[in-house]
Amino acid sequence: MSIQVYGIKNCNTMKKAFQLLEQEGVSYNFIDYKKQKPSEDLLQEFSEKIGLDQVVNKKGTTYRKLSEEQKAALDSEVTAFPLIMENSSMIKRPILRFPDGTLIVGLQEQEILGKIKAAGS
Repeated sequence: MSIQVYGIKNCNTMKKAFQLLEQEGVSYNFIDYKKQKPSEDLLQEFSEKIGLDQVVNKKGTTYRKLSEEQKAALDSEVTAFPLIMENSSMIKRPILRFPDGTLIVGLQEQEILGKIKAAGS
């Protein structure tokens, strides 16, 4: 099983996610938002599966630096996607996409381990 892991390499939460996957012997493909900006199609997929509100990390520095007008733009996919694509640091990390299309947002270790074990059986 190979999963897609989306995030930013230098993030401490990402490092913990990599460690967890490697500990479990799970192969993964890492997509670094700093090297490959998220596409509109990818954001659309995330938004449809988990909701736009779950994509944006509203506790992070990038979000807090936005103007009130920019924060309001995050309420609609039409205005949010261009803003998120330019400020990919505001996407919650990690986002894991499993071969069946399931997404897990954040370092939810038990949920990730459960999904890995279910896929392996």
